[in-house]
Amino acid sequence: MARPIQEINAGSMADIAFLLLIFFLVTTTMDVDSGITRKLPPIQEKPDKQDDKIKERNVYVVSINLHNQVAVEGDLMPVNQICDGVKEFIKNPHNNQNLSERKDPTEIPFFGTVDQLSKGVVSLQNDKGTSYSKYIEVQNELVKAFNELRDELSMNTFGIPYKELDEDRQKAVKKYYPMTISEAEPRNVGGGK
Repeated sequence: MARPIQEINAGSMADIAFLLLIFFLVTTTMDVDSGITRKLPPIQEKPDKQDDKIKERNVYVVSINLHNQVAVEGDLMPVNQICDGVKEFIKNPHNNQNLSERKDPTEIPFFGTVDQLSKGVVSLQNDKGTSYSKYIEVQNELVKAFNELRDELSMNTFGIPYKELDEDRQKAVKKYYPMTISEAEPRNVGGGK
C-alpha cells in the first residue's frame, strides 16, 4: 500500500517572503546622484535697463573645446591655473583696465562702505563634445576660486575660516564675493559637428 503524499504547509511562506522583502529594503543603500548646487538669483519684476548689457571687460570667458582643451579669454591655459586667474580677475587689486571694473561704493554689514566690489562675471562655455569629467574639473576650479577669495577675506577680517563664521558674517562675505559664474548652453566651441 502506498503512503499518501503529505502537503507542504505554505501558509507561512507569504510571511517569510514579506519579511525577506522588508529585510532587503531596509539593508539596501540607495545611491543618490548629486549635481552642482547653484542658487539662481531672484526674479526681478522690472529689469534695470542699465544692467542689461555687461561690458566685455567684466566677463572672464572660460571655454572648453571638443578636445577638452581649456581656453581663458581665447588663450589655452592649464586647468590648475584657472583658479588664480579668476581670483586676479575678480579682485583686480591694481584697478587694471583689462580686468573687471569696480562697483559703486556699497554698504556691507561688518565691512562698512566697500568700494572694491567687482562687477566681474565668469562665463563658462563648453562644447557639446566636452567630456563630463573635464567640465567638472573646470567647474571645480571656478568654485575653488570664489571659495578661496571668501576664505582669504574671512581670515583677514575675522581671523577664522569662512566655513566657521556665523550665518550673518557668511552672508556679508558672500555679498562681498558673490559666486558670479554664468554657464552658456553647450555648443560647438572648438570645432566638430
